[in-house]
Amino acid sequence: MDGFSIVMVFAIILFARLGIRLISKYIELKREEKKGNQSH
Repeated sequence: MDGFSIVMVFAIILFARLGIRLISKYIELKREEKKGNQSH
């Protein structure tokens, strides 16, 4: 069980970092879209 819980924590940390990166990229894209719409 100890080894399994360690692997689960490691996987959760990796997924969290990946999710944070995706969310920040998504927010940047949305911000860029807003800027583009305002200039037109």
